[in-house]
Amino acid sequence: MGFTFDDSNPDATSIEEMHRLIETNPKNTERIFPYIGGDEVNTSPTHSHHRYVINFGEMTEEEAREYPDLMNIIESKVKPKRLIDKRESYKRYWWHYAEKRVELRKTIKNFKFVFVCSRVTTHLAFAALSQNTVYSEGTVIFAFDNYSAFSVLQSRLNETWARFFSSTLGDGLRYSPSDCFETFPFPPNWENNPQLETIGKEYYEYRAQLMINHNQGLTTTYNRFHDPDEFEPAILKLRELHNQMDRAVLDTYGWQDIQPLCEFLLDYEDEEEAPDPAGEGSKRREKKKPYRYRWTDDIRDEVLARLLALNEACYQEELLRGDKEKVKGKKAKGGKKNIKDETLLIPNL
Repeated sequence: MGFTFDDSNPDATSIEEMHRLIETNPKNTERIFPYIGGDEVNTSPTHSHHRYVINFGEMTEEEAREYPDLMNIIESKVKPKRLIDKRESYKRYWWHYAEKRVELRKTIKNFKFVFVCSRVTTHLAFAALSQNTVYSEGTVIFAFDNYSAFSVLQSRLNETWARFFSSTLGDGLRYSPSDCFETFPFPPNWENNPQLETIGKEYYEYRAQLMINHNQGLTTTYNRFHDPDEFEPAILKLRELHNQMDRAVLDTYGWQDIQPLCEFLLDYEDEEEAPDPAGEGSKRREKKKPYRYRWTDDIRDEVLARLLALNEACYQEELLRGDKEKVKGKKAKGGKKNIKDETLLIPNL
């Protein structure tokens, strides 16, 4: 937090002070960047940042001292803690913002944007944001800048995979890139698929405008999306666009035989003790978890079975090619739920 400008955190420097430093020396803007966490991704209608961060990248101490105003902050708020940190790199490079993610920065340097999701989230939703931003550890960054990627990532196919392999937190999930992304078998030739690019861009831009019109972020928007009592035409259209996007992704896999049906369904039900309104003690009541507008169980399990088969086929193919480093950790290892045996219909690959 010593690197940040944030009015809501006492360990940070105020936004007012940041503006004063910029007015005093405009050069300071070169090392001050927007800072975004999972909360901004999910709650702001435009995914706007309200915090900033000092980031010297891989600069040497001598280079960083060309920004004395910023180095004074780091020396005061960061250096004392870094010098007693157990990590040698933190002690040696105390002025470096952590973690720098050098390879990521090199990869996305010339991207138009990147896709970002919150690591802990109720609804798995992806936003296109600037590559010239510092992201907190509460986000996951996807090095894509095309809407074909968005179509696949935001599709129910990818969500089904992610919910099967991720851990949960209440009704939400903890997205793990190693478990959910690195093992996910993307469809063939998806990068240059004009159908995926077109529907992904249409869906994304419509959703973005809808959030602005209603002044609601991703979480609230998808709460309405999954609400069986929500009938506003704008939400109905978003559901239809999502269905069209899923159809395009299924077609890219060559799975035209799958005709998905969406319903408002509960993933599971629970029971808890509740007071008897008549005052006669406790009685059992059914506690229903939030609905989701999703595929029926048979469709969901069929798609998951086919994705698992593709994962296995890709894994074996890369083993045969001798790509040991490439396949390390890429094989899906089964999940926390069981798929009904009768739904394991493996396609001809």
